[in-house]
Amino acid sequence: MQSTTNRAAARLAWTRAALRDNSLTLESASSDASFRSYWRTHHDGQSWIVMDSPPAQEDPRPWLKIGQQLAAAGLHVPAVHAQDVEQGFLLIEDLGNRLYLRELDEHNADALYGDAMDALLRMQTQMDHRELPPFDRDVLVRGLEVMPEWFLGRHLGHTPSRDEWNTLETAFELIIRNAQEQPRVFVHRDYHSRNLLVVEHNNPGVIDFQGALAGPITYDLASLLRDAYIVWPRERVEGWVESYRQRLRDAGAIGADVNAKRFLCWFDLTGMHRHVRVLGQFYRLWYRDGKPGYLADVPRVYEYVISVARSYPELADFVALIERHAEGRDLTQVANA
Repeated sequence: MQSTTNRAAARLAWTRAALRDNSLTLESASSDASFRSYWRTHHDGQSWIVMDSPPAQEDPRPWLKIGQQLAAAGLHVPAVHAQDVEQGFLLIEDLGNRLYLRELDEHNADALYGDAMDALLRMQTQMDHRELPPFDRDVLVRGLEVMPEWFLGRHLGHTPSRDEWNTLETAFELIIRNAQEQPRVFVHRDYHSRNLLVVEHNNPGVIDFQGALAGPITYDLASLLRDAYIVWPRERVEGWVESYRQRLRDAGAIGADVNAKRFLCWFDLTGMHRHVRVLGQFYRLWYRDGKPGYLADVPRVYEYVISVARSYPELADFVALIERHAEGRDLTQVANA
């Protein structure tokens, strides 16, 4: 693996060659929870993004393939100007820095989420998901098991008893069955306010789609409307959910037998899967990977898990278990090594 210094030098040299400009420089645009990073440069009055995707850790080819398919389906994803998959460098369209997270407010939320759900409907009805890896039982189980390992175990210092494992497994089985009974569609997997950008034409700009799977129809909707980074009143969220259910029904993506109550249950418990996983993943990013930036978002995720689970009597023991061990703890502070 290249050193950080050598990687930076290779990235700059490649960018200068791609744009035929030996004077340009690179500045950090953003990074994510993976090894991938993004860099901005300017050339001839235009802004560009260099996506640095080290092939040994983050193969850029899935991003390229899925991006082409999304563009063909009418989604606004970054156009590719130059690429070197062997080195893991891509020169792509700069969609700007107007993240949904920064732009959303109570006045524009209906319009911005309306655009995002328009794009989601295109993804779910026009994208062929059959060649994607499946969001199957193994993936569902692995996602849920991150929480007891990194939240209960590593962060709270608690090893579940046999009875507590039975409680966890009962809750997890309910969540898994809920996901498995839903229609399969293209699932972005991180369709939320940090991966959507407000753009002038064909809003929103969509990024970070390389991990797409064939999975449950409410997964991306839950990612969008029960976002780990921004919270809306439950009544408003459920209104958006119902409007989207009607659009799916009108598009033939779900049957008339999927009524509002059933669809909301799909949405709630699929969101539970995501938030239980993220509750563990945010601590894993700190304790294993040294990335503390997500700790501030943990209380929001924790509240999603607790508040949604309380709506389902089958999850009462699960809620009690989590609250029993988290009570009185500052979830944003790391535990001693």
